[in-house]
Amino acid sequence: MKERNVEANFIVTLTTRPPRFYEIDGINYRFVTEPVFEKMVENGELLEYARVYGNWYGVPRESVMQSIEAGRDAIIKVDIQGAATIKKNMPEACFVFVTPPDVSALSGRLKKRNTESVSDLELRLKTAGTEFAQLHLFDYKVLNCDGEVDAAVDDVISIIRAEKLKVCPGQT
Repeated sequence: MKERNVEANFIVTLTTRPPRFYEIDGINYRFVTEPVFEKMVENGELLEYARVYGNWYGVPRESVMQSIEAGRDAIIKVDIQGAATIKKNMPEACFVFVTPPDVSALSGRLKKRNTESVSDLELRLKTAGTEFAQLHLFDYKVLNCDGEVDAAVDDVISIIRAEKLKVCPGQT
């Protein structure tokens, strides 16, 4: 979506985990220490936050609110529990579940990525099964099939356009 210059603010989430070799601070995530993260929680600076696979992740409230106040779409990438929390705080937001077609496709992607240990991979796949069961929390589902990322991006762009055309925004 960024490559296509979609008119939106892509919110960079925070994490306390160390960056992977290919990740850039401020692009993929904002990498912070646990004390910094805890201070942000105390100060109410996060729209949502959760501990996932032993690390903290959160969405900076100010970035989202600045986007909304400027009349721009805020694109936020979160997991299921993050989406559920944001939905409670911002029920008018549009929620899109982007997913591989099935757990076996996810397994193949995670194995190819080669960033998780065998036990971490098993935990992620077990978690994915429960996440698929939470699909009802979302407004839309977009399949991200291998080799078809452009089609998934087209679908998300279509959803954004459709949401802007709604007579009663924020309703399904």
